[in-house]
Amino acid sequence: MDKEIVKEYTNGELTVVWKPKKCIHSEVCVKTLPEVYDPNGKPWITPENASTESLKSQIEACPSGALTFYMNGSTKEASENTEEGQKTAIAVLANGPLRVSGNLQIQLVSGETVQKEGTTGFCRCGASENKPFCDGSHRKIQFIG
Repeated sequence: MDKEIVKEYTNGELTVVWKPKKCIHSEVCVKTLPEVYDPNGKPWITPENASTESLKSQIEACPSGALTFYMNGSTKEASENTEEGQKTAIAVLANGPLRVSGNLQIQLVSGETVQKEGTTGFCRCGASENKPFCDGSHRKIQFIG
């Protein structure tokens, strides 16, 4: 099994954690805080360009859970491990996936069971190459729903 790549970027107070394999390229981050997220930049995340509160708000809106954060001095990713984060919550994203937040146990068609924590995007359009998970294909097919 491939080791998961995890990148961290800090503004001194908060550390942004990015897990590229979870990213569905919804561009919520880029559209919300373009001064922080520049896909062509090196590094592509510059959290020092926004307030900690703005970063928290944007990260909590990430539909795939590829972006999380923790406060420096803490060992837990706050956006995944808060008391509220333990509740299962489902949001239907306009023209996009189902965003399910919480600790999940998912039985796949193959019978395999996978565990997901934090936020997971589930395909609604039927075009994902990674079903039942969203891979961003809804944009390519211009899914409306």
